Amino acid sequence: MIQRIQSLYLLLVVVVLVVTMCMPVGLFVGADGSASPFLNYGLMNAGGTGSAPDFSCWGMMALLLLSAIITLATIFLYKNRRLQIRLSIFSIVVLLGWYGVFYMFLTAYSERLGDAAFHSHLALALPFVGIILTAMAVRAIRKDDVLVKAADRLR
Repeated sequence: MIQRIQSLYLLLVVVVLVVTMCMPVGLFVGADGSASPFLNYGLMNAGGTGSAPDFSCWGMMALLLLSAIITLATIFLYKNRRLQIRLSIFSIVVLLGWYGVFYMFLTAYSERLGDAAFHSHLALALPFVGIILTAMAVRAIRKDDVLVKAADRLR
């Protein structure tokens, strides 16, 4: 199961998405130098005090969590390659939706904060890495499916 290259790709996607959930996506820096971290679950205040975000964006965290759960479940569906391909493609669509929701919250927070400039962090690119790894896994699953069908014809 984990020996197959597509399982390793999918496992890396889960790790990348969990890291993305834990890291800040970016930073809003105001004209006065105050910084507000933009996390996947909300925008923290400029002072950084308190554990609850000032503005919540739980939809971003929910999409990352959904994609990570789907990808983790896909690893264990190695006997049903068609379903594995479908769930992997659905995970890609969910991650693309994450970028859409991120853009929506980014524009909303930019309007709300006024003159604050947004500085992106590494976590903004990690879902794209997950999309690439998932696409590589889909390609490997298809290749594996062709190999199994060719072996079935020889029997």
